[in-house]
Amino acid sequence: MSWTGWVAGWVAGVALGQSPTTLEAVRLHRSDAAALAQAELATCEQAKCPDAGRLGLLAGTLVLSDGDAALARDLLTRHAAPAPLESFHAFYLGQARFYSGDPDGAAKDFERALEKASPALAVRARARLGESLLDAHRPKDAAPVLESAAAAQPTPELLFQRAQTRAATGNAAGLRADLKSVALRFPTHPYADAALEQLAALKPPVTLTLPEHLQRARGFLSSDAAKRAEEELATAEKRGLVKGAPAQAQVALLRAQVLFALGKREDAEKALAVARKGPPAIAAEAALVVARRALRSDDNEKARKLMAALDKAYPSQAAGEEGAFFAAWLDLQGSRFEDAAKSFADYEKRYKGSRRRDEAMWFRALAHIRLEQYAKARQALDDLVTAYPKTSLAPQARYWMARTEELSGGKAASVGPAYEAVITAAPASFYALLATERLRESGRTPPEAFPQPPKQLTLPRPPELELAVALTRAGLFRDAADEVQSRVSDLRSADQALPFAHALLQLGEFGHAHVVAARYLWGRAFGSKAPDALAAFYPRAFAQAVETEATRQALDPFLVWAIMRRESAFRPEVMSAADARGLMQIIPPTATAIALKMAEPAPAPADLFAPERNIRYGAWYLSQLMKRFAHPALAAAAYNAGPKAAVRWAQERGSMPLDLFVESIPYRETRGYVKQVLADLYLYHRFYEKNGTEARLAMSVPAPTTDGVGF
Repeated sequence: MSWTGWVAGWVAGVALGQSPTTLEAVRLHRSDAAALAQAELATCEQAKCPDAGRLGLLAGTLVLSDGDAALARDLLTRHAAPAPLESFHAFYLGQARFYSGDPDGAAKDFERALEKASPALAVRARARLGESLLDAHRPKDAAPVLESAAAAQPTPELLFQRAQTRAATGNAAGLRADLKSVALRFPTHPYADAALEQLAALKPPVTLTLPEHLQRARGFLSSDAAKRAEEELATAEKRGLVKGAPAQAQVALLRAQVLFALGKREDAEKALAVARKGPPAIAAEAALVVARRALRSDDNEKARKLMAALDKAYPSQAAGEEGAFFAAWLDLQGSRFEDAAKSFADYEKRYKGSRRRDEAMWFRALAHIRLEQYAKARQALDDLVTAYPKTSLAPQARYWMARTEELSGGKAASVGPAYEAVITAAPASFYALLATERLRESGRTPPEAFPQPPKQLTLPRPPELELAVALTRAGLFRDAADEVQSRVSDLRSADQALPFAHALLQLGEFGHAHVVAARYLWGRAFGSKAPDALAAFYPRAFAQAVETEATRQALDPFLVWAIMRRESAFRPEVMSAADARGLMQIIPPTATAIALKMAEPAPAPADLFAPERNIRYGAWYLSQLMKRFAHPALAAAAYNAGPKAAVRWAQERGSMPLDLFVESIPYRETRGYVKQVLADLYLYHRFYEKNGTEARLAMSVPAPTTDGVGF
C-alpha cells in the first residue's frame, strides 16, 4: 500500500514546511525532488524559519536515496528533528554514516533510533544496527541483534548477514542453514551467488541436491530469469545429479517450460517428448502443459482433444481431473451444450472431491439454460446450493433458479419472493442488481438492498495515526505507509477498525480505509448493512478530480468510481505485474496513446501515479469506450480484456439478454470484472445520486460501432 500523504496535510488544515510542488515531486519519485527540497531548506535557513528540522530531514533522506551519503550526513546533522520524528532522524543519519564509511557511528545512531522507535521502525533499525556492528568487525555484538532481526524479517540481506555472525561465533549448522535459505529461497538476489560460493568453500563443502537445483530453477523461471533457470538445470546435469528415467523426465518437464519462456519452441517440444515418457505424474503434467498452450492460443478444437485425452490417460492424476473439466468447458464454449451437460455431470460423479465440483455444477446448469431445459437447470442449481450452501456461486445459482422458473412460465407472485431473497442475501452483488431489474419488469417494487446510504463519520483521530500524519507532513511517505500498515495489523475487531477507517477517510487515504474495511468491517457493511461501514467500501474518492474529468468527457462519474474500485481499490501508487499503474491501472503505452489523442505530451511512467493525471486519462478512455459500446457491461469488458475481445463477444453473443451474455464471457477474469463493476456502478448511483434508486440497467446488449477506440 502507499500513503498518498500530501492530501493529509491539506485535509488536516496544517501548514506544511514543504511546498505542494516539492511534496508532489517526492511522492512521484521525480528526479528533481532532492534539489527542490534542498532549495526550500536553504530558503528556510536564511529566513530562520521553524521548519528547518523537518525540511532538513526530508532533504537528507532524498539526497541519501540519490546516493550522496556524505552530503546527506551533513544535511541531517545540521538541524535537530521535530519532536515526533527524532527516531527517524537518527535512523537516516545512521544510514548516511554507514554509507559514508563510518559503521561505528552508524551503530550509535541506530541504537539511538531504537530508544523511541515505533514497532515498524524498530524492525528496520534493528536490522541496520546488526549490519553496522558486523561491518565494524564486531560479530559477537552483531550476533544477538541479527538473530532477532532475521527471525522477525527473514529477508535475504538479514539471513546472509546472520550467516556471517554465525560463522564468527562457531554456529556451523546455523551458518549452513542461512546460506542455503538465501540460495534456495531468493535465487535472483545478489547474495544468493555469494551464499553458494561460501557453501562451496566450507569444509566439507556443501553442494546442492537435484531437488534444490530444481527449486532454484523454478525460482528463476517465476522471476522471468529463464536464462538463469536454463543454466541451473545445466549445472545439475554437469554435476551428474540427473540419474535415472524419473529424474530425466522431471528435468525435461522443467526445461520445456524454460525453453518456451525463451521462445525456443522446437527445443521445448523435444523436452516435453522426453518428459511424457517418464512416470505417470510427470507424463501427465507434460501433457497438461501441451493442452494448456493450445487453450491459451485459442485453438479450442485442438485443446478439447488434448484435454479429453488427458482425462482418459490419467484419470487418477490432478492433470486428468483438469483435462476432464476443461474438455467439458470447451464443449460449452463451442455451443455443444448437450455434450457439455453430459461431460460436467460425468465430471461431478467421477471427481467428487474436486475443488471445482461446485463450478462444474454451475456450468452444467448453464448448459441446460442454453438448451432451454429449464427444469434440468433448476435441478442442477438446487444440487449446487444443497451440496455447497456457502459457495461463492450461491447468489448466481439462486438468481438463475428464479430466472429459469420465470422463463418456464412462473408467475410473478411465486418468482418475486425468490428474486427478493437474492437481493436480501447478496445486496452488493451483480445478481442483486439483476434481480432488481427483473422485479421491476414484473411491476413489483424491489426491496432496498441497503436501507441507508454510506455515512462518513467525523471522529477524533486515533492517536495511533499521529506519527503517520507527522511523517506525511515531513514528506516521508514510505515511512508513513509503513506506520499505517503496522497499525492496521494491530487492529483486532470491527469496533477498533471503524474509527480507524473513518480517520483515514478524513485524511483522504481512501485505499488504506478500504483495506481496513475489507479486513474487519465486511460483516458490518454487508450483513448488518451499517452505513458507517459502507462509507469505507464505497467512498467518492478523489471526488473533485473525478467529477471534473467526468463532466469534461460527458461521462458518468459513478462509472469512474466503479472501475477505480475494481482496478486499484483507491490506491494511487499500486502497480501490477503487467506494469499497470495508479488508480485506473493504466499501462505506460496506453497512457502515451491517450496523451497523443488528447494533444498532450507523453507522460513519464511515474506520472501515472499522480491521481489527477491517472483519473484524467482513465476518464477519457472510459468515455471513448462508452461512445463505442454504449453499455457499461461492454465498456467494462473492453477496459479489462481490450476492445477487440469485447467487439468479438458482442458480435458472437450480443443477441442474448444481458444476464446470459455476461455469464457467457469466455474469460473468467473478465466475467468477474464485469459483474463487480456493474454491481458497484449501480450501488454508487443509489447511494449518492438524487433519485438514484431509479437508475436502470439495460438488459439488452447493443451492437458496438465499427470505429472508435481500439487500444
